[in-house]
Amino acid sequence: MIRVNGESFDFKDINLKELLLKLQYDSSKVAVELNEEIVRKNDYEKVIIKEDDKLEVVSFVGGG
Repeated sequence: MIRVNGESFDFKDINLKELLLKLQYDSSKVAVELNEEIVRKNDYEKVIIKEDDKLEVVSFVGGG
């Protein structure tokens, strides 16, 4: 199991970009913290999500 924003999910052998897509996040409009480390957008495809990882995903929303 992994945790995303406090919620548990069962994903295996998936990279961060694929995970964001499956969870319906627009990877161009989010910031991701993986185990208390900020992940650079250029690394989303390289980072493989592992058992017990903890992610925080912050979406940027426009408004006015």
